[in-house]
Amino acid sequence: MKHSLLVSKILGYIELDSELDHFDIIHETIKKELVFKGTNLWILAFAIIIASVGLNMNSTAVIIGAMLISPLMGPINGMGYSVATYNIPLFMQALKNFSFAVAASLIASTAYFFISPISTAHSELLARTSPTIYDVLIALFGGLAGIVAISSKQKGNIIPGVAIATALMPPLCTAGYGLATLQFNYFFGALFLFTINTVFIALSSIIISQILKFPIRTIVGEAHKKKTNRWISFVIILVLIPSIYFGYVLVQHEKFTEKATSYINTVRITEGNYLLRHEIDPKKKTITLIYGGISLSEDQKNLIRGKAAGYVLEDAIIEFQQGFSFDQLTKKNTEVENLTSEINRLTILLKEKDEMLEIISGKNDIGKQILDEIKILYPQINSCTYAESEIFNVANSNPEKVQIIVFKTKGKNLLNTEKNKIENWLKARLKSDKLKIFFE
Repeated sequence: MKHSLLVSKILGYIELDSELDHFDIIHETIKKELVFKGTNLWILAFAIIIASVGLNMNSTAVIIGAMLISPLMGPINGMGYSVATYNIPLFMQALKNFSFAVAASLIASTAYFFISPISTAHSELLARTSPTIYDVLIALFGGLAGIVAISSKQKGNIIPGVAIATALMPPLCTAGYGLATLQFNYFFGALFLFTINTVFIALSSIIISQILKFPIRTIVGEAHKKKTNRWISFVIILVLIPSIYFGYVLVQHEKFTEKATSYINTVRITEGNYLLRHEIDPKKKTITLIYGGISLSEDQKNLIRGKAAGYVLEDAIIEFQQGFSFDQLTKKNTEVENLTSEINRLTILLKEKDEMLEIISGKNDIGKQILDEIKILYPQINSCTYAESEIFNVANSNPEKVQIIVFKTKGKNLLNTEKNKIENWLKARLKSDKLKIFFE
């Protein structure tokens, strides 16, 4: 008894019947959203341009904006719903509108990328060219969320989230980029991703429509039902097999990159060499190591290659490049040392010349300084001449350096005692006894 109550309580949390909208309302909602004219058509055009610009400028925010306003979910849900309820007229209408939307999107995005001055394939664009099994899962569960929201009385804000998750618009615009730039690998890769999204969103609608037992509004026989189910299975298998393969390849690439990164961390420093940079190419299974330092010998290279076996990278191709080599620098050491010595010699000479110029400039100012200082005490002195010279003597071959100061007075002459005071002051001021002082 307790177990049955517990099961009933759990089922009460997950059942959808209590929140299910009226079947007629669901039917009319789906019919309304699959039509592309008027408002829906304009919104589709705006979404195409926004998505193309976002891919062109590699802006994730702009691309998300295009996903939010894109009305492409409508006809896809319509196709799934019509298949589940065996409503062939509604299916043909949904398919017609869907084909029109796809064609319009391709034409508009191709035209945009054809006239756009920026033709670089950025990361946001490249991400839409290699679909995998993970894209299948996203489309399937995103589609399930979308059709459940449409079927519920509490629709909430699920549809915008589904539009972002399933990303219908960007692959179409990427396909347009492939056409505009004649890069057909981009075109087919993006178109395949769009096909995956379309098929599995429609499959989600079929599953939920049958689980919730949406009423069949047309007369249909068992043979027709079986034929329809066979076609659904064929389309699913046709889309699923390549995506599983691409998913497997993606996983293998990720494993190779992870192993290669761990291996590279163990060979960063090798006998005087330091790893400057590395490149990993999981598609070609190559690892490029760029070293700086002493040039690697063949034995060192073989030793580095041998370590790859410990990371299950026996099949990896390990290539080496030399960034810079100390060996090459050693050959140029003599030239560099000679050049450095010459630069140092010229630097010293320039410094000595600068010092001499500073001394000469300073000496030119000594006479003015002496005059400014002495005229305060002796106003009658109105001129001062200062110079340095050498006295040559027959008895001595080495000349004697002297400082010569000449004062001129105006008016009252200086007394001898005043001249002696001035002489003693100058000896202290210039810190020299070798002075020749004249008064005129």
